[in-house]
Amino acid sequence: MVLTEEINRILASSENRGWVLEPDAKNILSQAGLYVPEFRFAKTLEQALEGAAVIGYPLAAKIVSPKALHKSDVGGVAVGLENDDQLKEVFERFSRFEEFMGVHIEAMAEGLELIIGAKIDPQFGPVILMGIGGTSVEIYQDTAIRMPPLTPAEVQCMVDSLQARRLLYGYRGKPAVNMDKLTETLIGFSMLVVEMADHIESIDLNPVMCNADACVIADARIMLK
Repeated sequence: MVLTEEINRILASSENRGWVLEPDAKNILSQAGLYVPEFRFAKTLEQALEGAAVIGYPLAAKIVSPKALHKSDVGGVAVGLENDDQLKEVFERFSRFEEFMGVHIEAMAEGLELIIGAKIDPQFGPVILMGIGGTSVEIYQDTAIRMPPLTPAEVQCMVDSLQARRLLYGYRGKPAVNMDKLTETLIGFSMLVVEMADHIESIDLNPVMCNADACVIADARIMLK
């Protein structure tokens, strides 16, 4: 793929900050053909409520601020919002944060939590990582690494090398992950990383929610050079 005009615009506008705000990161991924939840960037409460009416509850809400790179660490993430009153409370709480720009709201995603990431190694260039994700990723460190662009065979090798690979194939009655969708996601992501290698330092997609139907990128952090 070739970087679109919109992707180049986002990268240029984010350069001084050094990282890409969540709505822009999701826009980049969507432009690259990767699946993200339906979302809206709301600068006002009215826009947030209008967006919620279109997307539908339950929702996740995340603060958008140049001071909130690690949103969870500053209490800038709220999940499972069920109605307008809860969204109003979250919006008002977030709005008191330093350099508040708005709220990113998106549909909730379900499935097995995976991590997909990339970094630009000074010696080897782009490197792709995939593994068991979520909040426990640093504890288990169950990941596989390959160099892009990936092939379906390499994706299969990455999956098979995971200690917790049985979780992807269905475990104790839980449905298996759609391997075709996971493969498409990893290959598409690896192609995007190759295209963006001159602009990025790292990309962290965690979690990517994979289920029997799809793999949805629930959270994204893009760090620039």
